[in-house]
Amino acid sequence: MRILLTGATGLVGQGVLRVCLDDPEVVHVSALGRRASGQVDAKLEELLVADFADLAPVEDRLQPFDACLYCAGALPIGAEAEYRHVTVDLTLHVARAFAARNPAARFVYISGAHSNPDSAIMPLKVKGEAEAALAALPIRTIMLRTGGVQPVHGVRSPHPAMAALYTVAGPLMGLGLKLVPGLLTSTENVGMAMLQLLRMPDPPAIVENDAINALADAYRASSGSPSAQDSSAP
Repeated sequence: MRILLTGATGLVGQGVLRVCLDDPEVVHVSALGRRASGQVDAKLEELLVADFADLAPVEDRLQPFDACLYCAGALPIGAEAEYRHVTVDLTLHVARAFAARNPAARFVYISGAHSNPDSAIMPLKVKGEAEAALAALPIRTIMLRTGGVQPVHGVRSPHPAMAALYTVAGPLMGLGLKLVPGLLTSTENVGMAMLQLLRMPDPPAIVENDAINALADAYRASSGSPSAQDSSAP
């Protein structure tokens, strides 16, 4: 598989990139972003742009791919207009450019639990708007509605305040993942679930948090990895 990945420097994207680079079926990963991922691997190519609104510098390298794993996004803070610009406008700009060049590929989007365009809660409403707009595109789309995401295997939030919070809360999240898999997942589970979805001939359009964890377990079983994630892993 050839993968286009966005958000490789973010918390979720770091974990997804790690899983992709470890998977023998993934032969190439292009990381589209504003900053280099910091990873060095023979499979990895960096596609750097100043703004997702202007993809002209990398247009000729947006094909051919089997899937786009869209992990880029913004923290749900600040003005609604700014959050919508990043979450809806920029996501759609990348998705349309990708779909035009890779019509048979899949676009897998990191959304969020309870996303709904009719929600009274701003981040859930905007994420729901993004889901609806993506689903209308002429390409196969899959929405992953993650709950809380535990960073594992050295993944750290790029936001200092969030990184400090995860340092304290991480072990508790690992316990919570085992007790309430419908509410919590991990960076590794998200990456494994994404690749498992790409293996499926007819994947679901919406994947809730508990299904993300189940897909990750299926991925481990099919690849011979340990059946249970070591959530205490650094």
